[in-house]
Amino acid sequence: MPQHTHAIGALIASRICHDLVSPLGAIDNGLELMGLAGASTGPEMALVTASASQALARVRFFRLAFGHAEADQATRTDELRDILGILHEGGRIALALQITGNLPRPTAQILLLGLLCVEQALPQGGHIVLGETSGGWQVTATAPRLAPNPDLWQALDAGGPWPKVSPAQVHFLLLHHCLAAQGLTIQRRLSETEFCVTLSRRHLPQPDI
Repeated sequence: MPQHTHAIGALIASRICHDLVSPLGAIDNGLELMGLAGASTGPEMALVTASASQALARVRFFRLAFGHAEADQATRTDELRDILGILHEGGRIALALQITGNLPRPTAQILLLGLLCVEQALPQGGHIVLGETSGGWQVTATAPRLAPNPDLWQALDAGGPWPKVSPAQVHFLLLHHCLAAQGLTIQRRLSETEFCVTLSRRHLPQPDI
């Protein structure tokens, strides 16, 4: 993936997400004010409110995962916890975030892309822990059934060759680029009920704690 191509794509993603966050945030705030004013308390209002909140959280997630990430930018752990909490609330995948302090923006991007990749290995749902260990950052999934795509993970491990990648799998390509840019390695371990992915922190910026 040429450097300039990735940079243009990241800037486009940042621009789209930036332009969408403001109106979605205004809708979310407006619905909250309507609720406080007692304008409507029925199931229809609850559905619209929840949908607006989900849409706003997803755009914020995409901005961090697919947008432009400068090394001198920081992402607050509270922001990650808020976004991921909304996206996973009541869903088929339960998520535990075991990170404290702020993260350099490129680090947060890598972790969120890794999370997207691991989530696709849980077709029937399960539990994911995203955290830090003495050996590096780790995304661990547990589920009764695990089905990581062998071709995509092999390409990610080896840097290619890549199979045909669909739009729903584009985060694998972007994760590969981000790992190479940061000089990181990736290791994975698969058992019957656990899939563990570790990102070496050899050159990973340290979190601000």
